[in-house]
Amino acid sequence: MLPEPPGLPAPLPEPAVSELRLETVLGALSDPLRLGIVRKLLLEAEAFDHTCGWFGLDRPKSSLTHHFKALREAGVTRQRQYGLERRSHVRVADLNARFPGLLDLVAAWTPPTTD
Repeated sequence: MLPEPPGLPAPLPEPAVSELRLETVLGALSDPLRLGIVRKLLLEAEAFDHTCGWFGLDRPKSSLTHHFKALREAGVTRQRQYGLERRSHVRVADLNARFPGLLDLVAAWTPPTTD
């Protein structure tokens, strides 16, 4: 987990750690695309946070906006606004404090192969 760099913009609205609910988090992670986004952030993130383009998803921007918003509102990711773009990272410490082992399961998940 990377430390927060100095001078970050404030996060967009998100639930407090005490408000994180397992059924809401699992609901957000039940979508394979969102599960893949979180897994990629956990396994491949080299910077503190990432734009939607970093994920290389071939989806309309409106669809991606919906998925990233669902993850943020469930408390899975934190997003910050940098000018016209939003960048995301997983709330690792918050989720591990509330649901120990959950992110280990997400990282260990193997996405289905598409032939």
